[in-house]
Amino acid sequence: MGLFSFTQEIAMDLGTANTIIITNGKIVVDEPSVVALDRRTDKMIAVGEKAKMMHEKTHENIRTIRPLRDGVIADFYACEQMMRGLIKRVNTRNHLFSPSLRMVIGVPSGSTEVELRAVRDSAEHAGGRDVYLIFEPMAAAIGIGIDVEVPEGNMIVDIGGGSTEIAVISLGGIVSNNSIRIAGDDLTADIQEYMSRQHNVKISERMAERIKINVGAALTELGEDAPEDYIVHGPNRITALPMEVPVCYQEVAHCLEKSISKIETAILSALEKTPPELYADIVHNGIYLAGGGALLRGLDKRLTDKINIPFHIAEDPLHAVAKGTGVALKNVDRFSFLMR
Repeated sequence: MGLFSFTQEIAMDLGTANTIIITNGKIVVDEPSVVALDRRTDKMIAVGEKAKMMHEKTHENIRTIRPLRDGVIADFYACEQMMRGLIKRVNTRNHLFSPSLRMVIGVPSGSTEVELRAVRDSAEHAGGRDVYLIFEPMAAAIGIGIDVEVPEGNMIVDIGGGSTEIAVISLGGIVSNNSIRIAGDDLTADIQEYMSRQHNVKISERMAERIKINVGAALTELGEDAPEDYIVHGPNRITALPMEVPVCYQEVAHCLEKSISKIETAILSALEKTPPELYADIVHNGIYLAGGGALLRGLDKRLTDKINIPFHIAEDPLHAVAKGTGVALKNVDRFSFLMR
């Protein structure tokens, strides 16, 4: 392999919140999708976890950017720099020539031609020679372990950082899908707004995310699984004096209500467009939840009660798309649904 390995295969889940890279069936990079650039030279200072530590703590010469918004590339240059930085982490060995890359990248199923082109261009600029794209719900289904090529309906709800992908899959294709731009980032923004309105305390995006992770819930009654209150420190919005506010999960469930009902409506509208035969399969198999949003406490129970179809959380929801992309990479020639 050493000096003359000309082609390297990489599977990438390019997410709004995290980017995961798999090579040889192993997750080698799992970092936040953040890049820090020098304002004067536009050179990359840090990428991934290091850049996230700088986020919202920078001075005027450094800017931290999240290149993806709502599941699509918002800053082309920053995205290319981030991809280069993360791909470098994979190539730690010394090669005489830098290997040409064969890449499979997960993209939202609601992407327009322009958005797909942007992902492809970024990947090619970052060193990809053969770039294949796969729709994220399809990758999530493969990652969960569903045989996507059989004539049977399966429904996937992939709640990421920037978009929620809902798709019905059968015979290796997407039969009906719904992609909405309401996901983890919106839940974080809801919490930020609620804390400001209800408790008069000013909190950062990162603090709102910590609240979501520690006491985020989709139900106001969790019984034994209820998390302990989370203490939030921040300045009072009016007096700027320090405040300490305990936040309980019921409050958070209350403030996320609106966004979660939008996700429910989107799931129902995808089911509405599903042919009856496939609908019967879905009722029988249940609906699978993937993505970081699937970890929200009580979400599966809430959706099951509302829609009357059992919801199952994938075994490793955060990595389902990445794992599926990895499987697709191994079978590029076999899977017809990969886009060149």
